[in-house]
Amino acid sequence: MNLSGSHLVGAIVAAGMFLAGGASAEELRVGLAQEPSSIDPHYHNLGPNNSFSMHVFQPLVIPDEKQRPTPGLAESWKPIDDTTWEFKLREGVKFHDGSDFNADDVVHSFERAPNVPNSPSSFALYVKGKTVEKVDDYTVHIKTEEPYPLMVNDIWNIYIVSDEAADATTGDFNSGKAAAGTGPYRFVEWVPGDRIVIERYDDYWGEKAAFDKVTFKPINSAPARVAALLAGDVDVIGEVPTADIERLKADDGVSLFQGVSNRIIYLHMDQFREKTPFVTGTDKNPLLDARVRKAISKAINREAIVERVMEGVAIPAGQLLPEGFFGVSETLKPEPYDPEGAKQLLAEAGYPDGFGLTLHSPNNRYINDAKIAQAVGQMLARIGIETQVDAMPANVFFTRASSGGPDNSPEFSFILVGWGSGTGEASSPLRSLLATYNPDTGSGASNRGRMSNPELDALIEEALQTVDDEKRAQLLADATDLAIGELQGIIPLHYQVNTWATRKGLTYTPRTDERTVALMVGKE
Repeated sequence: MNLSGSHLVGAIVAAGMFLAGGASAEELRVGLAQEPSSIDPHYHNLGPNNSFSMHVFQPLVIPDEKQRPTPGLAESWKPIDDTTWEFKLREGVKFHDGSDFNADDVVHSFERAPNVPNSPSSFALYVKGKTVEKVDDYTVHIKTEEPYPLMVNDIWNIYIVSDEAADATTGDFNSGKAAAGTGPYRFVEWVPGDRIVIERYDDYWGEKAAFDKVTFKPINSAPARVAALLAGDVDVIGEVPTADIERLKADDGVSLFQGVSNRIIYLHMDQFREKTPFVTGTDKNPLLDARVRKAISKAINREAIVERVMEGVAIPAGQLLPEGFFGVSETLKPEPYDPEGAKQLLAEAGYPDGFGLTLHSPNNRYINDAKIAQAVGQMLARIGIETQVDAMPANVFFTRASSGGPDNSPEFSFILVGWGSGTGEASSPLRSLLATYNPDTGSGASNRGRMSNPELDALIEEALQTVDDEKRAQLLADATDLAIGELQGIIPLHYQVNTWATRKGLTYTPRTDERTVALMVGKE
């Protein structure tokens, strides 16, 4: 289906026959928009890391391209009482180092995942509150204190590593010493900034990988990724720049594949400090006032960002997930552009002349991220919030945004960031971005604004314990209405629509989780 404007669904294919420089059928070269920050599958809950991990490592349950659960290292699963899930493990599976997979590896992985030192964004939210018990070599029980309907969705985020490397550090994974998984590819080497190489694992328990060898090449610059594809230096690229889509559609040597993702691009604001470091013109933190946050939302012309910055390849957002996902609100819509209303709210909050603000953003993580930040800054300036934009590489940004301040608190006052639902429903962004930050429980793990509201926490907690799908969906919608509509906990901007490009003869199956994965590449 040909897609245009802000109503973008499905996939497009512009077939061609550009073969010069193309790789053989045995090798695939993939141009990545962002390099993983580690080979350790438990180090950083970040899209590029999780995308790479699924080649080498595997969870008990594997989400398909639409985030539906399919058997992985667990052949089957079921609740056996209100607070216990049973997982029957796959027998005969071997790690790439030749060791056998069994329940001990599952127990070890769930103990390790929330405790990796210096993690910029922990996997704790998927593990905390769960007790993993070995029943026998190929059966585990996972227990919770209360009924927990999202068990399967949670555990697909935890990749299983061997307990024979129980003392392995993140550095051991990065060097390859401990990077033995059970996936269809085995790790060969990582040369940071240049390449990651994996090879087909012929003893894999499932369907064999389509390519003998895959080389991932980090190419942060969007124009450079396109140039690399057209020159035959790579065979597949993710995050095709919006400005090049129409040109590539007309290229007979390129095929395009496109789909709506579950990723929201949004603004997070400091809601925990009385004085925040990157605000000027006032001794207070104006972002603590919901009227100021609402004013910022009203000042943003989402339609203009979608049409001009995103070239029509995005959908304006009014909540955490696009229509059709589980737990979305039927009442929340994108905030209408209303600069005069924004100025009035600022005056009511005691800032008739505005204030100064710095917007921090990555410049190589999301589609057009730095350009979006610049557009937001210009829009805020029109209502009296003089905004400086400081965009930086993602690996620097996430460390500082998460723990660069005093006592490992978030450093920045106002950030542009994105979130893709790890569970395919609204519970993921609610408990990660908006629940009260609590390292002991894993809630609020990516709540870089540190907002905290007991009523919201209670709604999220109730939803996470409600087995009835209809009731849980309503609780999640209610929580979203409170978090976004009333509290202005974050400011939604738009949902990403992602585009992949391949050379002639290859296909790509788009994923709602946006992952650029060699396993999704096929041959015509």
